Amino acid sequence: MLMRSGLGPSTGDRHRVRAILPGVLKPRGGRPTRGRVAGLRAGLRLGLALLAALALAAALVGCGSSDNGVASKSGKEILAASKAAAVSASSVHVVGKTSQGPASLSIDLRLTGDSGRGQISFLGADFEVIQIGATVYVKGTPIFYERLGDTLGLTLHVPKGTWMKGSASSGPLAQFVAFVDLRGELNRMLSTPGTVTKGQSTTVNGQKVIELKEATKVYKGSLYVATTGKPYPVKFVKNGGRERGLTSFSGWNEEVSVTAPSPVVDFSTLKG
Repeated sequence: MLMRSGLGPSTGDRHRVRAILPGVLKPRGGRPTRGRVAGLRAGLRLGLALLAALALAAALVGCGSSDNGVASKSGKEILAASKAAAVSASSVHVVGKTSQGPASLSIDLRLTGDSGRGQISFLGADFEVIQIGATVYVKGTPIFYERLGDTLGLTLHVPKGTWMKGSASSGPLAQFVAFVDLRGELNRMLSTPGTVTKGQSTTVNGQKVIELKEATKVYKGSLYVATTGKPYPVKFVKNGGRERGLTSFSGWNEEVSVTAPSPVVDFSTLKG
């Protein structure tokens, strides 16, 4: 789909082509010599090539903002397409807060395919998680360490500001990898035991979207899915029932830097 975006072959573009070829497109006078004719032909070929490149650039820009067709699908089909696009992305930034009565959960996650980092607050316990390949790092508040120790039957002595280090696949810290697992977390967020119906087309922060209405025993909500480019989820709102919340998705496929924190202590040395 071609769209005017300032890159198409307009009159101004042709003037710029002529400006690039001074003295070639317009000989200075007299009958053109064989050399000038050859130069004219070469200049015309170059000008046509430039115009073709400009047209191609406009086409590519247009394709990036063209309708992706999901708005014509059923609610279940739109949800499936959005989930497929999300879990195949290389990275995403997820920010959300959900509450049910006095209980609340807040997340700020930057996820990639094999690593990620997140800040989580749940029932008054705040903690951070970083995963890099086969290693997971966790740091939290004293309340977090107390509750974690209670579940493990241990007393944890963690120096202030120090990260616990452990295996991402086994052991007590492996359970926290779920928070920064891109595919697992997005699969969970974009799955529902309830009914899904298609709503109206609208915009969210300038992005064209289609609304998916979801109803479960606990809440009613709306998931907004992009209708241009990839059908990524843009926003999820829970605004009815016992559970309320707002989750936003952004930064799809942007580069995310995840580095090992410091100072660290091996979890096995903290058992008391």
